[in-house]
Amino acid sequence: MESEQDETQLATFGAGCFWCVEAVLQQLDGVLEVGSGFMGGQTENPTYREVCRGETGHAEVVHVRFDADRISYEELLNWFWRLHDPTTLNRQGNDVGTQYRSAIFYHSDEQRKAAEKSKAAVEASGAFADPVVTEIAAASTFYEAEDYHRDYYRQNREQSYCRAVISPKLAKLGLET
Repeated sequence: MESEQDETQLATFGAGCFWCVEAVLQQLDGVLEVGSGFMGGQTENPTYREVCRGETGHAEVVHVRFDADRISYEELLNWFWRLHDPTTLNRQGNDVGTQYRSAIFYHSDEQRKAAEKSKAAVEASGAFADPVVTEIAAASTFYEAEDYHRDYYRQNREQSYCRAVISPKLAKLGLET
């Protein structure tokens, strides 16, 4: 019999503001934990302010721990493509900068292959008029964002960014606002 830890896996995605991505993915059955942070840059232990100033090379990402028996990595990839525009380079809506790039950071060769296959399928589907610019790269060190970023939407639903950006995204995706 496998333990719960054996059944859990990690996925890491960059799809714009990590508050938005966290608010979507934490609602999915089989997602056990979503943490906001940074990956893909050269600075050790970056702060949110450093990342926002474009000084670190990091992307805002979510680190997703999931139960692979309840939700597959491929299903997470399907949500990844739906929750952002993977054709805009270093931008999601009004959020502009390299930290908002579309990225899949894989944790195994199986994830790399699944990500490449999924990206090719999205490109071939014609779902987007413009080319997909999503980066697929090996996961590197995950740096957790400061405490106030954790569970941001649930803690700050009345904040203007949450009302103007996150709530409409959740409604569009048929999730709880």
